[in-house]
Amino acid sequence: MAQTPSTMLPLGTIAPPFSLPDTVSGATLSLAELKSPQATVVMFICNHCPYVIHLRAGLSQLARDYQPRGVAFIAISSNDVEHYPQDAPDLMRAFAQTSGFGFPYLYDQSQDVARAYQAACTPDFFVFDGALTLAYRGQFDDARPGNGRPVTGAAMRAALDALLAGGVVSEDQVPSVGCNIKWKRA
Repeated sequence: MAQTPSTMLPLGTIAPPFSLPDTVSGATLSLAELKSPQATVVMFICNHCPYVIHLRAGLSQLARDYQPRGVAFIAISSNDVEHYPQDAPDLMRAFAQTSGFGFPYLYDQSQDVARAYQAACTPDFFVFDGALTLAYRGQFDDARPGNGRPVTGAAMRAALDALLAGGVVSEDQVPSVGCNIKWKRA
């Protein structure tokens, strides 16, 4: 598994809008209807990435802990399913269900949304405040497959706690690391 770091979209960036099919509900959902006035987490993940698989239970727990506090969670897969069929929409739905995702898992077939967010890896996390201004981008925590560190979501929790308390998120942010997004071949 090749380690690819996130590109670290500049803080203060306004969340690019999107409207994508949700593989769980079958509905087309937009950022405008999914966003929260408290905080919105947009994450780029996929089914087969060992980094995503490693933290998926922690990700589900994070959402269960913060959704009651008004935080919206949105997962997006932008991988090329022609060359990576394990990331196809029907398998995304199954992955979301077996992972206990209580949030939409959207499919970015054109890869335009991943490009707009400058997403580079899976997982790649973006936390926006109530005005959809980027407050955090970076790692979930310092756990990686095989490093023996527990999956806690500490970095994401710190960012969300700061936003929910009306404070400022520390600008000392560590890039996420994961598998590269599987871009379509030209």
